[in-house]
Amino acid sequence: MVPDGTSSAGRPVASVARALALLDELGAAPDGLGVNELARRIGVNASTASRLLATLEAGRIVERAPGGPYRLGLRLVALADGVLARLDVRELARPRLRALVAATGETATLSVPGAGEAVTVDFVAAESSVVSVARLGRPSVGHATAAGKIVLAFGAVVVPPPSLARFTDRTIVDADALAADIEAVRARGWAEAEGEREPDLNALAAPVFGRTGELAAVLGLQGPAARLSAERRADVLPALLDAAGELSVAMGGAAR
Repeated sequence: MVPDGTSSAGRPVASVARALALLDELGAAPDGLGVNELARRIGVNASTASRLLATLEAGRIVERAPGGPYRLGLRLVALADGVLARLDVRELARPRLRALVAATGETATLSVPGAGEAVTVDFVAAESSVVSVARLGRPSVGHATAAGKIVLAFGAVVVPPPSLARFTDRTIVDADALAADIEAVRARGWAEAEGEREPDLNALAAPVFGRTGELAAVLGLQGPAARLSAERRADVLPALLDAAGELSVAMGGAAR
C-alpha cells in the first residue's frame, strides 16, 4: 500500500472510495441520513455502512445525536481551514484574468481591499494595439475608480472624507451623489467608472467574496474610454461577473 490511499498499482482502495462517497452523500443532506439510506445510496449493505460510519465518527469526521441521523462532523471545519489558509488569491485568479482578456480584449485586474481603497496585486494586459496597463501596488481611489467603489460598497464600513478630491470633470465630489452611487453598486453587484480618475480610462469591477461572506478581492476590466464605451461595457459585463463568481466559489465563498 502506498501513502496516498491507493494500491501499489494505482487502483483506488474500495473502503476509502466508499467512505468518500458516504461523505459526499452527507454533504448533500444537511438534515442528515440514517445508516440504511446511506447504505442504499452508496451501494453497500447496512453492516458495511455502519462500520464505515463508526470509523468516521471515531475520527469526528461524522457525528450524530443519540438515535438520530448522521451528519458531517465539526472536524471537517478544521481540515477545511487548513486548505483555505493555503489558497493564494493571485494563483486562483490568474487563469480567470487570462480568460477575461481572451473573452473581452481588455486589461483584467485583480485587487485586494484595504481601508476604503483597493490595491492592484495582479493584472493581465490586453493584446490590442491600444491597451490600458495597470500598475502593481497602485491603490485605487474609493470615490473615483470602479474597484474603489466595490470596496466602499462591500468592504468594511468606511466613512468617505468630507472633501472628495476631483481628478477629472467626471469625478464624483458630492457626498450625497457618492452615497447614491455606492448604494446602486451594492444593489446591482458591480461598479463602473467612466473617466472619473483618468479622463481617457473607463473600467468595470465586481466583488469576490470569501468563505465568511467578506470581500476578499476585486476583479476588474479597464480600457481606453473610446473603446470601452457604455455599450461595450454592457457586452463584457457578464464575463466579468461570471469570473468573479467562479473565483468566489474557488475561495470558499458563494457567487452572488
